[in-house]
Amino acid sequence: MYVSEWENGKRTISDRYARVLRQLLGVTDGELRDADPVPAAPTADGYDDLLSRIDSASSVGESMVRAFNDQTELLRTMDRQRGAAALVDQMTGHLSALEDALNFAVLPSARRPVALALAGASTLAAWQAIDSGAVERAWRHYELAKRAARDAEEPMYLAHAMGEQAYVLCEAGRPALAVDLVRDAQRTVGSSGSARLRAWLYAAEAELCAHAEMPDDSRRALEAAMAVVPPGPEDRDPDMLSIFLNGAHLARWQGNVLALLGEESAVTSLYGALEVMDPTFVRARAGLHADLAQAHLTRAEYDDAGTHLRQARLLAGRTGSVRQRRRVDLLSARL
Repeated sequence: MYVSEWENGKRTISDRYARVLRQLLGVTDGELRDADPVPAAPTADGYDDLLSRIDSASSVGESMVRAFNDQTELLRTMDRQRGAAALVDQMTGHLSALEDALNFAVLPSARRPVALALAGASTLAAWQAIDSGAVERAWRHYELAKRAARDAEEPMYLAHAMGEQAYVLCEAGRPALAVDLVRDAQRTVGSSGSARLRAWLYAAEAELCAHAEMPDDSRRALEAAMAVVPPGPEDRDPDMLSIFLNGAHLARWQGNVLALLGEESAVTSLYGALEVMDPTFVRARAGLHADLAQAHLTRAEYDDAGTHLRQARLLAGRTGSVRQRRRVDLLSARL
């Protein structure tokens, strides 16, 4: 009854129910209520408030920026284990605090570290929005991340935001345009980017080319990624903590691309990645089981495909991933 009255405008959503619904649906308060916030009443003289905000922003030092980055890292860890839907309120508040600090920071020495922290947080928020099915919010967060990266004069962060934003275009049905964007990201960072970031961009290009039905380009990009990824088990990029990539991660990505290309050899790469995968990457594990289901479907191995689809559905449900559930539904229709 309440849902019906909310949808028909007969009852407003109380703050109590809004908190529950935001976490359940993975939406912001503005998206849930579908209303513009009430503007604050203008004051006769706003200079005191402006100067207060500027003074506050100027006091954001190294320790405060470190606290911002620690908060982003905590949200990143919670996201990969619990999913994005339950973190909407925390992520919204975190971005708001970072934006406020950047908007009122005056000198470049104060702006750059805050802008860099905002770029990293915004790409995380954008990927969470993609996972929750909120594609317009994701696009806006990526635009914010790109502006912040330019303000920070950090081409690596700009290229990463562009590369992830390409996935929004792909899932919106424009894979060729997504390929153009990720290649533009590669040109943006050039050879100055870390090897791990360049491998990530090549792997993203390979996946997007597979969606765009460009198999030769996809294989070339995959080979380029394998050639530059750093050896060893370390997966974090010290210059860019939002990048997780090593040989094991790339093997899983390779299997995903080969499955998209319809190659039977995808199964070998994917099972190898499953054996060594970090169990804390719950949502990524759901994607890996979906990849295996797709690879088995290509080989007409329907029982195995069904087994992995059930695992993928279970893990996607645990993290509340709309993106993964949509993929599982599409693959289930092929059984």
